[in-house]
Amino acid sequence: MIKYDGYKDEVLHCARWLSEHGFFGAKLGSGGNVSRIDRADNRIVITPSGKPYHSMSVEDICVIDSKINLVEGALAPSIEAGMHTGIYQHRSDVNAVVHTHQVFASVFSLLNQPIPALLDEITYEIGPRVEIIPYAVSGSRQLIENVISKLGNGCLCYIIQNHGALSLGENLQQAMKNAELLEKVAQVYCYALSTGHDISRLPESAVQQVLDMRKSK
Repeated sequence: MIKYDGYKDEVLHCARWLSEHGFFGAKLGSGGNVSRIDRADNRIVITPSGKPYHSMSVEDICVIDSKINLVEGALAPSIEAGMHTGIYQHRSDVNAVVHTHQVFASVFSLLNQPIPALLDEITYEIGPRVEIIPYAVSGSRQLIENVISKLGNGCLCYIIQNHGALSLGENLQQAMKNAELLEKVAQVYCYALSTGHDISRLPESAVQQVLDMRKSK
């Protein structure tokens, strides 16, 4: 349907950009996934399963309903389609989801360590604490439930234990930017921890001030 062509273009552009910049972990692989929801009819436009991004075309992008039934496309939707659907069902402020295997966020997925509020401009964009979502096998119902259990904090970035990261947004441009911001703060935090020195975090009063600004934006 022509109706979803614009969304398919957005999803493909986002997926290719993330792949070319190393956010999926392997530029020649098919890891990670990208989606965009049309709230008007509750259809989700999402990358397919197992298709390398460098050879992906607009025709390969899938459209699914809320029960992951294929509405458009010749390929199977991402194995993580249920995770995307669960996020959209529990976060009405989110219209785009990017699941990545970016390097420095993945470091914290192995350390099983959340990222606290460290830089005010990033805290303003993604929230005060990047939580760890407990591990479960990719595509499993347990992983969906683990993701849903952490969405109530209102943040826009999460790290999946021993797996990768999630970056959410009102639109795909914001979700992409949040993935970038997450990688920046993860890299800075990793380098800071490696020095063995104490880490300076934002004061609670500053965090609250940033959160108040965030609510009013």
